[in-house]
Amino acid sequence: MDAPVVLVTGASGFTGRYLVPALEARGYRVVGLSSEASDTSRTRAIACDLTDSSAVRAAVRDVEPVYVVHLAALAFVGHDDGRGFYDVNLFGTLNLLDALSRLPTPPRKVLIASSANVYGKPCVEVIDESVCPAPVNHYACSKLAMEHMVRTWFERLPILISRPFNYTGVGQDERFLVPKMVAQFRRRAESIELGNLDVSRDFSDVRDVIGAYIGLLESGLHSDVFNVCSGKAVALRELLTIMQGLTGHAMEVSVNPEFVRANEIPVLRGSHRHLTDVIGYKPSFALRDTLSWMLAAGTPNDGGVG
Repeated sequence: MDAPVVLVTGASGFTGRYLVPALEARGYRVVGLSSEASDTSRTRAIACDLTDSSAVRAAVRDVEPVYVVHLAALAFVGHDDGRGFYDVNLFGTLNLLDALSRLPTPPRKVLIASSANVYGKPCVEVIDESVCPAPVNHYACSKLAMEHMVRTWFERLPILISRPFNYTGVGQDERFLVPKMVAQFRRRAESIELGNLDVSRDFSDVRDVIGAYIGLLESGLHSDVFNVCSGKAVALRELLTIMQGLTGHAMEVSVNPEFVRANEIPVLRGSHRHLTDVIGYKPSFALRDTLSWMLAAGTPNDGGVG
């Protein structure tokens, strides 16, 4: 019996490079949609621009996936092309769903990665899926617009939407906060420039996020939205303290006003109760463990998700 095919968009990105081998270890055959084509003994990648609807239709017809995980997105919040967020995150997703709907046999599950940034600045201590989204930047607005569009496809395709909070791990781009801090500590730099040190974020390990995604993909669920998070918020000052303890190294820290974002969200802390209730999700990696892993292995500057 042939192994079921999983189509993963953004397969060469930070998250994809963990998801692909995890799926293969479970017996799936993975085909990626990526910026560049490749073909190894196990994984095939098709070069495809999600904003090109004809190219997306051709790629999907070629693969005929049984499952789909849509990771590809313009994800760096500080990106300076506002329109680009919507071209990729909204219309690229629309192209993908349209192509999937044209298949003679629809996929069994389509998992679409959104973002906890859609919540904006909620006036609650812990954010669950009932909190009304109120995005405050183009990245988050594009993701929420995507979610609204995706919901119009719920009756045509078996779709789940994930809202991951911040997550990190080895291989994430140093443009993102945690890999940047880890890299500076590994180099034993004398100083570091950061943004607002008082913001708190819910940080997960990428390996926990992958576990959640596979659990959702293999579930019998559809037409629903799930937070993916640790359930704990950590201030950036505390991150510095943890890494100082791990390395025995202290750096001079200064706040660069250019790194302080307009409409900065002071606290993002999620609830994963819904996810836990339906797939038994439980984070396996404490933040200190994740930072130790990153400090030991390094963080190559090669793409990532915030």
